[in-house]
Amino acid sequence: MLFTSITFISFFLPAFFALYYLIPKNLVRARNAVLLLFSVVFYAWGGVGYLALLAASVAVNYLTGIALGAAGERAGLRRAILAASVILNLALLGVFKYANFVTSSLAAAGFAVKVTSIALPIGVSFYTFQGMSYVFDVYRGNAAVAKNPLVVALYISLFPQLVAGPIVRYADVERELTFRTYSASEFASGAVRFMLGFAKKLVLANSVGEIADAAFSRVGTELMSTPLAWLGAIAFTFQIYFDFSAYSDMAIGLGRMIGFHFNENFDYPYIAASVTEFWRRWHISLSTWFRDYVYIPLGGNRRGVPRQIFNLFVVWTLTGLWHGANWTFILWGLYYGVLLIFEKFVIGKRLEKIPKAIRHVVTLFLVVVGWVLFRADSIADALSYLGAMFGSAAGDLREFVYLCRQYAIELALSAAAALPVKVWIEKRLGRKGSVPPKAQIAAALFAFAVFAFAYMKLVSGSFAPFIYFQF
Repeated sequence: MLFTSITFISFFLPAFFALYYLIPKNLVRARNAVLLLFSVVFYAWGGVGYLALLAASVAVNYLTGIALGAAGERAGLRRAILAASVILNLALLGVFKYANFVTSSLAAAGFAVKVTSIALPIGVSFYTFQGMSYVFDVYRGNAAVAKNPLVVALYISLFPQLVAGPIVRYADVERELTFRTYSASEFASGAVRFMLGFAKKLVLANSVGEIADAAFSRVGTELMSTPLAWLGAIAFTFQIYFDFSAYSDMAIGLGRMIGFHFNENFDYPYIAASVTEFWRRWHISLSTWFRDYVYIPLGGNRRGVPRQIFNLFVVWTLTGLWHGANWTFILWGLYYGVLLIFEKFVIGKRLEKIPKAIRHVVTLFLVVVGWVLFRADSIADALSYLGAMFGSAAGDLREFVYLCRQYAIELALSAAAALPVKVWIEKRLGRKGSVPPKAQIAAALFAFAVFAFAYMKLVSGSFAPFIYFQF
């Protein structure tokens, strides 16, 4: 089920809130039961058969937690249990997400293997990583073992962020799974966040996505031109940010409306003045997950420069693979691995001496190029598209001119919305967290207005799935 669907907005969400808030707030288990039931329905809407995989993930991680608790202080046994859990989680992810990629790659290389065709369950990457977060946090002693399997089931299947994140660490919501506080102001702020995310997806992401689709469909044809290639790359740069951050906005907003507080997943990444800063601001939950659960356990920066470089390559290869079973994603991950290593070990502190405006422009340029690798269907298409951007593709300019005129407002709004305008306004009105009541009312009215406009676009037939659903 999609957040941006009539079914969700008009039926699922009202029914959920009605049942959830009819139960007294002190009856946490009863509210959790309603939340778990609706989470199961939400996920099953995309295919009942996928529930078995979700249930398997819950069972593996719940039983691992119980086993770690029973193992006590026996370090060797605890490591063995952890290793078995990681293998089982990655096996589930590997079969359903990477089997097709591996078999097709082997077949293309000349090996006599049968190419599989396994459907990718929605959200499998996100809830697999969440389940592993529970195990890691219990293993490290950062969280207590959950004796009730329904608590683990609720954590992994929580519908606000089940299928496209953000990846919520178990230690961050452990208390809220069994005890939550509620207030009208929290519900209202969550509703505003949800409505703004809804509009961001329907009004901005979908519109600039049409430009990107048009441009990338011309790759390798005589219709491609250099201006069109750049327009498409910039449009996709906007699309993927507004698409994914919109889902995070809606997830965070929904969570706040029912008593959960998820961490921010984006922090205006396109104002970054270095690639390193970009990744501190983009998909923060994934970056921190790899940092804390992969990079640091590998040794981080504690074992010398050669080992640190190796660790970075491992992390960024895995980051690319996590995003998709395609060589383009692996190349995209390695691209960022090389850039980050270059910034850290070649440029170093000299980077800070370069004027910030220049650093910002260079960073945006590198990010746009990276998104071409991410968006292309194959490495050959990516190279062809990049060739059009940096060559002299002499296609007809009429499509470029048409798209610029047709989507001029959306492009301008996208450029403005990618900037921290909200932060600037809050600073002018008062310190963050103490915005005057009249400004809060104005923000709520604005959110409702853009939500209503976006809902009308939805009713009129505007539809596009979230990009990160495929991961």
